[in-house]
Formats: sequence, C-alpha cells, structure tokens
Amino acid sequence: MMAIRLPRSLQAKQNLLRGSSPARDVRKGYVAVYVGEEEKKRFVIPVSHLNQPSFQELLSKAEEEFGFDHQMGGLTIPCREDIFIDLTSRLNGS
Repeated sequence: MMAIRLPRSLQAKQNLLRGSSPARDVRKGYVAVYVGEEEKKRFVIPVSHLNQPSFQELLSKAEEEFGFDHQMGGLTIPCREDIFIDLTSRLNGS
C-alpha cells in the first residue's frame, strides 16, 4: 500500500481544521481562532503560538480592526487563510 504525500500547506490546513468542533471540545493547551478577510474559518492552534512575534503581529492587526468588542465573539484574525496556514506551518516546524 502506497501512502500519498500531500503538499505541506495542504497537510497543515487539514491538521488545523480537525479542531472545527464546538469550543468546549478544544483540547487543553489549544485555542480556537477565526481567520479570513471576508468569510471566517475556524482553526484550532496551540496556545504557544500566541507568544510568537510573527503571531503577535496578526494579533495587533486584529486589535486594530476589531478592538475587543465584535460580533464574532471569539479571537478573529483578519488575514488571508493561506497566509495564516503558512505561518502556523512554520511555527509548527513542519
């Protein structure tokens, strides 16, 4: 049986999307975030990503755009999905 290798970014996207269940199902040490410019998609990432300088830049943009009171109710990151997936892939070391 041969294994099919997916491109790294596609593999990372699938790993991130596995957490697309309700917030109560997010494992300890992880946080759900909503990503996208128009349509928001939910990703589950390790809490440790929040301390990384590159991720801090995204959080600053989110604060500028949404402040701390917005309709989504969760942590929303206003960037393209492919950029977010690339960043989290690098932070995961994949």
